[in-house]
Amino acid sequence: MDLKPYSVDASSEDRVAAQQKAFGTWLEAGARLGLGLLVVTFAGYVFDLWEPHVPIEHLANLWSLPVDEYRKLTGAPDGWGWLALLGRGDYQTYLGIAVLASASIVSFLRIAPALAARGERLYAAIALAQIVVLLLAASGVVAGGH
Repeated sequence: MDLKPYSVDASSEDRVAAQQKAFGTWLEAGARLGLGLLVVTFAGYVFDLWEPHVPIEHLANLWSLPVDEYRKLTGAPDGWGWLALLGRGDYQTYLGIAVLASASIVSFLRIAPALAARGERLYAAIALAQIVVLLLAASGVVAGGH
C-alpha cells in the first residue's frame, strides 16, 4: 500500500481512499491479533495451562460481590496492576483486550505521518489528538485511575 505524498494530479478521493485503506488494514490486523490472543489465552485459562490468580471454580461465588469486596478477597489489582499478574492464566486474557483497545491508536500512528507529508496538517493534528485522548483515557490520569 502506497502512502507516499500524491502528485498534484491525484484526486482527493484517491488520497482519502489510501488513508482509509491504511487505517482499516492496520485496524483489522490489530483486531485479528487481539481476538486471536483472547482465544488462545482464554483456552489456556479454561484448560488450566497456566495457574490462575483466582481459580475458575471460585468465580461463581465471587461474581455476585461488589467490586471492592471482590478485590479485597482475591487480591485483584486495580488500574495497570494487571501487568504484574500477566503470568497468571486469568490475567493473560487482558493482553488480548489491551491489543484490541490499542488497535486504533496504532492505526492513527500509521496514517498521521502520511497525512502530514501530504500537507494535510489539520487531519494529521486530528489523528494525533485522537492518539493523545485515547492514551489519556487508557492511562486513567483524567478520571483518577481505573
